[in-house]
Amino acid sequence: MTRLTALNPEEVTGKTKDLFNAVQAKLGVVPNMMRTMGNSPAVLEGYLNLSGALSHGKLSAKTGELIALAVSESNSCDYCLAAHTFIGEKLVKADPEVLHNARSGNAADEKTAGILQFAKTLISKNGLVNDQDVAAVRNAGATDAEISEIIAHVGLNVFTNYFNNTANTEIDFPVVQAV
Repeated sequence: MTRLTALNPEEVTGKTKDLFNAVQAKLGVVPNMMRTMGNSPAVLEGYLNLSGALSHGKLSAKTGELIALAVSESNSCDYCLAAHTFIGEKLVKADPEVLHNARSGNAADEKTAGILQFAKTLISKNGLVNDQDVAAVRNAGATDAEISEIIAHVGLNVFTNYFNNTANTEIDFPVVQAV
């Protein structure tokens, strides 16, 4: 049972309505996470703004989805695992095995593996990484701009993981569960 209410897009007004309309126009649907975030337009707008900004960054959409899966597995967020597996398969056309491996921080190429391991390290160390941790991702080929974006992607996904785990958001994607 959900702990926070997912709002009906047909019944909201004001800023929440404007945000839902923008999401609907872009995605064709307002997912339950965003319907629930809509209880606070500031929360939904903050999520959409950071997510939108990162979509224009150095890291590809595929890499962003892989980071999301690594972080979501670390935080046992079934909603986000389901959403990012669906997005990874359907929108960024990633192989299901690649998506599954990302959950444990693994990837076939050295740079992506370094990025995912750094994301997992950020989670396990609560952001208190050391010189060796940063050197490892840099040695895998990540630039300072990319390292900055990895941190932002991790932060965004920690936010959505915590939000969905707290709200117990109803999963509206094919279900995927943390191991």
